[in-house]
Amino acid sequence: METIKVLNPYDQSLIEEIDRTSEDETLSILEESCNLHKNRSSWLPPYQRIEIFEKAVELIKKRSPELAKTASEEGGKPVVDSKIEIDRAVNGIKVAIHEMYHFTGRGIPMNITSSSSNRMAYTMKEPRGVVLAISAFNHPFNLIIHQVVPAIAAGCPVIVKPSSATPLSCRNLVNILYQAGLPEAWCRMVLCENRVTEKIAGDKRTAFLTFIGSAKVGWRLRSLLAPGASCALEHGGSAPVIFDDTTDPDKSLPLLVKGGYYHAGQVCVSVQRIYVHENIVDEFSAKMTKMVQNLKVGNPMDETTEVGPLITPQEVDRIHEWVLQAKKKGAAILCGGIKLSQTCYAPTLILDPPDDAFISQKEIFGPVVAIYTYKNRDEAIKRANSLNFSFQAAVFTKNLDLAMDTVNRLNATTVMVNDHTAFRVDWMPFGGNKESGLGVGGIGPAMHEMSIEKLMVVKV
Repeated sequence: METIKVLNPYDQSLIEEIDRTSEDETLSILEESCNLHKNRSSWLPPYQRIEIFEKAVELIKKRSPELAKTASEEGGKPVVDSKIEIDRAVNGIKVAIHEMYHFTGRGIPMNITSSSSNRMAYTMKEPRGVVLAISAFNHPFNLIIHQVVPAIAAGCPVIVKPSSATPLSCRNLVNILYQAGLPEAWCRMVLCENRVTEKIAGDKRTAFLTFIGSAKVGWRLRSLLAPGASCALEHGGSAPVIFDDTTDPDKSLPLLVKGGYYHAGQVCVSVQRIYVHENIVDEFSAKMTKMVQNLKVGNPMDETTEVGPLITPQEVDRIHEWVLQAKKKGAAILCGGIKLSQTCYAPTLILDPPDDAFISQKEIFGPVVAIYTYKNRDEAIKRANSLNFSFQAAVFTKNLDLAMDTVNRLNATTVMVNDHTAFRVDWMPFGGNKESGLGVGGIGPAMHEMSIEKLMVVKV
């Protein structure tokens, strides 16, 4: 049987080999999941789902150090941040429990026209059907929470395919759900080949696709969906920040450094493009350079590490090529710009790369941030909006009028005021527009996307 080698991204050592799921087994799981949804007598009542989630919360809490260690080892995120990820996962399940208490239909007005007289109507929530959840590597435990838990909460059988680089955290969560009482048929993990993934995504038995990953793959999978199937796609962005000359860099820079270099920049809403007013750009650049130079890069299992490895050595090579291209085109490398090893790249800060450089045009997804000098805010907003991304953005200013105007004019689904672009809590809507994605994530919004509203009208 073919296996998948799970490697430690920092030293490329083998963590474990896992059996790949065959095409026949994957299709059998899909059929089982479909039959489970068709058989209404087998549906889990809400109270039972809540009981399972409550037990899962306690199990995750007990195993938190172990779960964080696994997530860090396979994903490369510093273990201090992986511990926070596990805490967020616990909170995500609690949010789902809370949402289930309000996850219901609504009354529809009747008797307000002669044709609607002597009638009453209300809607009911029903599970949409089999959910196919395809996930990414960068938050290997919490991303699975955000895709699997809403599906179960909405009453949908779910088939989850984690990143082949980070399947261990997904397996941990699925096994915890089983231990908490979830029948295995309601959540199955598969590690099939990409061609098989495409096959089940396009199968008419798949009712909903939730995908987190590259835009190229996500939009292709969407094109394969059967008629009637729905999806939510979460891709990346090139998060812009507009920083005006009323703002104190000393108070704001720690936020921007965290937002730009957290998990080595491998975050879909990581700070990438900072537009700084010309009156303060020299001071801003000097202070940010010093802070970035002081970031500790190294083994993610070291409690003092702030920036860990990239997920593969190929990503280190790609990022270095992009930085060299920007330098060749005239950008100033304020710090970094070097490979520290086969797997680690120095946190890099670049000043004024041209707008046609890859750094300025594409999602970096690495420990690289660019500063751009601007003279007036209109120019900064125009440049910030120039890409076909629309995800999270930010504005830093002490002027409330300018803040509100900038929020209104930025092409983003979420705009932070005086905070970095990577801020997120698990109960808020989260999702991109344009090339950045489709649909809305977050525990509650995902539950609604994975359900349908059935209307009943009663003549009395």
